[in-house]
Amino acid sequence: MRWSRRRVLAAAAVLAAPRVSMAQAAAWPNRTIRIIVPTAPGGSPDVIARLLGSKFTERLGQPVVVESIPQGVGLVSNQVVAKSEPDGHTLAMLTGGFTAQAAVMKSLPYDPLKDFAFVTSVVAYPMIYGVVPNSSIASFKDLVDRAKASPGKVSYGTVGGGSVYHLLGKWVDNQAGIDMLLVPYRGSVPAFTDLIGGRVDSMLDTATSAIPRIRNGQLRPLAVSSPERYPFLPDTPTIEETVPGVKAMSWLGLAAPAHTPRTTIDKINSEVRHALERDDIKKWLTDAGVLAAPSTPEEFRARIEAETAVWKRIVEANGITSDQ
Repeated sequence: MRWSRRRVLAAAAVLAAPRVSMAQAAAWPNRTIRIIVPTAPGGSPDVIARLLGSKFTERLGQPVVVESIPQGVGLVSNQVVAKSEPDGHTLAMLTGGFTAQAAVMKSLPYDPLKDFAFVTSVVAYPMIYGVVPNSSIASFKDLVDRAKASPGKVSYGTVGGGSVYHLLGKWVDNQAGIDMLLVPYRGSVPAFTDLIGGRVDSMLDTATSAIPRIRNGQLRPLAVSSPERYPFLPDTPTIEETVPGVKAMSWLGLAAPAHTPRTTIDKINSEVRHALERDDIKKWLTDAGVLAAPSTPEEFRARIEAETAVWKRIVEANGITSDQ
């Protein structure tokens, strides 16, 4: 039988793919598990990774090390996982910024779909437009109306040009027919500092940062990006109530290197679901204003693909480039 060039290349790809024995897959975990986090210690990705890790250790008897690699805003940490052994012992804590980077950046040190086995989303939360409590801006509609009346003058502070926040802000602009002034910052804290100092009119932040400030009276929410009103802020309207068609949730989720055995992926998925049912984790999520959001691997991959497509349309429509 003669082999076509296509069959030869296909066979070579199979032989070149990383291999994990059935014994290795069945034995997971048989050593320390690493969860690589793309942000600095103390942030929500780090805290949630540590909460999950403690439950993994209790049930599985293996230590879990949470390692923060904030360099490159996720690029370095994701690359570490993508190039690790596909045996389930090195996991990435992905953030909602993963899909934004895939849409904005022309070159990545990994393929955002082919180099990962997506395990499950873990939590989800909206992004929130907010103002200082004594702001004259009465509502999100008021903010939009002011931006229509004064193009390029009504400002909002948010994290980083080319970030998921930036893309959401431009989506609102496009759908509402406005041009708000984006003021990028390297973190939520300096953006909030300038908000209370009156140097920006509003800010766009994730619920994990905004809700604690809302609860202690430092921030007044105008709108949430969730498809429906958010359970932790039931009196706050959605963006879509004012600007139809705009809805998005940020999230955290776990991924392993591509070619990790499905049996191992399913075991990790099951452990995450079990951990999210624990009373102490439920309390932390409630206190943080975050929703548990476990999914199947297929659902998580579909979410990655769909969000990346949405952000790519926003990037192309607005000529956005990354400053990260």
